Amino acid sequence: MENSIINLYFAPLACSLATRIALYESGIDAQYTYVDLKAKRLADGTDFFQISPLGQVPALQTQDNLILTENAAILQYVADHASKAALAPTTVVQRSQLHQWLSFIGTELHKAVFVPLLDPNAPEAVKAYTREKIARRFEVLQSRFSGQEFLLDCFTIADAYLVTVLNWAKPCNIDLTQWSAIHKYYRRLLKRESVAKAVKEEWSLYQEEQARYATLVK
Repeated sequence: MENSIINLYFAPLACSLATRIALYESGIDAQYTYVDLKAKRLADGTDFFQISPLGQVPALQTQDNLILTENAAILQYVADHASKAALAPTTVVQRSQLHQWLSFIGTELHKAVFVPLLDPNAPEAVKAYTREKIARRFEVLQSRFSGQEFLLDCFTIADAYLVTVLNWAKPCNIDLTQWSAIHKYYRRLLKRESVAKAVKEEWSLYQEEQARYATLVK
């Protein structure tokens, strides 16, 4: 890969989808490298742990061959790398609010709610405890979207991250219609060009991946 091209290591419909959305939104030229998260390997057999110490996506190879991990850091890199796309605010107050929402999505939704519910090995007691956390966290979002279209004044990397984790609501049996403002926000963002393109592409890759896993089980 040429150093001038950013490379996103991703898995279909995982949280790395947020970075794909941000890259499409920004118009940055990028390469996309599939990661088999079960095998922790790339298509060429490379051990993914050599790239990402925890074996998790996303990982981003920058133009300077630096490897970044963690969604919040990668998304902010993309936003800063394409400042004309206005995916992150520049004022101190609004930038702090962006950090607030990235942290909320990453810790209170992604890790606290969706990871335990999506983990097939999580005990039922853990899943039950996790479900007790859902209402208060989603009420925070419901309140936010009751008066505005996006988390901040316009679409930002925080929205790219949020729409990504909201995609997991259905497989987790979380009915978003309980929170009308969240549901409207989610349906509206799915129609946004960058989101629709990214989701369509990764849904197709996800189906191919699941079919391949099914043959391995047989």
